Amino acid sequence: MKKCRITVLRKTLIEDLAKEYGADGLTACPMLKEGQVFYADYAKPEGFCDEAWKAIYQYVFALSHGAKDIFYYGDWIKTPGVAICSCNDGLRPVIFKIEATDEEAEINYTPVN
Repeated sequence: MKKCRITVLRKTLIEDLAKEYGADGLTACPMLKEGQVFYADYAKPEGFCDEAWKAIYQYVFALSHGAKDIFYYGDWIKTPGVAICSCNDGLRPVIFKIEATDEEAEINYTPVN
């Protein structure tokens, strides 16, 4: 299993929806910063948003286990080993680039039998 690099590409705020449905003073995601990089394999990286992890985990898992072909039958991403995903926040989604790396993952826990 390999590690994946997760880069925060963009933080957004869908202003018309935020104005209609969001709490007063809602801003783009306060947890993550554009350009921030995390490395992951089977586990959520430290400091990474729980909700964002739930939204992108399946892509990290697939890429870390060797799925380097283009996702969705070749009509989505042109670069093998890359996925562009977002979190589930409908008012202020964060966009991530997930890339397979050649770095081996290390299991840092003791499995229980």
